[in-house]
Amino acid sequence: MVQISEFLDRKLARRFRTYDHDGDGFIERDDFTTAAARLGAEFGHAADSAVQQRMTALCLEVWDHLVKAADVDSDGRISEGEYKAAFAAGMLETPAAFNATYRPFLDAIMQIADADHDGRLTEQDEVRWSGALMGLSEADARAAFGRLDGDGDGYITTGDLVTAIRAYYFDEAPDSAGAWLLGPLDQ
Repeated sequence: MVQISEFLDRKLARRFRTYDHDGDGFIERDDFTTAAARLGAEFGHAADSAVQQRMTALCLEVWDHLVKAADVDSDGRISEGEYKAAFAAGMLETPAAFNATYRPFLDAIMQIADADHDGRLTEQDEVRWSGALMGLSEADARAAFGRLDGDGDGYITTGDLVTAIRAYYFDEAPDSAGAWLLGPLDQ
C-alpha cells in the first residue's frame, strides 16, 4: 500500500481533473475518447489515420487499466476518491512498471505532436498537446515546459516527459519538474 502524503494527494487531485474532461466529477470512458479526438484534431490528424487510431487505442487502454483498478462500485465511472484509493493500493506499482506503461503512450503523443519528427517538442507543441489532451491552460503548460526543459535548449523529449511523469507520482520534492508537470498545484 502506497502512503499518500498531503503533497501526493494534491497531485492526484490535479491529475484526476485532467482526466475529467467534462468536469462532472467522474472519469468515464468518454473522457478518454474525447481527449484522444481533441489531440488528433489539434494537430490535423483525421480520425481514421493510423496515428490517431493508435492514440485512441492507447487512451482506451489507460481507461481500461483505470476502471479495472479503481471502479470499486462497478458503475462504469471513477470518482476522485476511487482514483486515489486505487493509487494507494498500488495501481502504478513501481517506477519501472510505470515506465513500461507510459513510454508507448508518450511515443504516440510524440507521433502526433512532433510535426518535424526530430524527437523533440517545442514550448508551443507542449501547449498544444497538453491543452488538447488534458485541458491544461496555456499558462500552466508554459510553466510546466519551463521546468521540463531542464537543459534550457528550448525542447523536451519523451525521456524528459517520462522522467517528469514518474517524478509526479513518486517524488515528494515540490520544486521537481514532476511536481510542475501539470502546472502549479492547488494549495
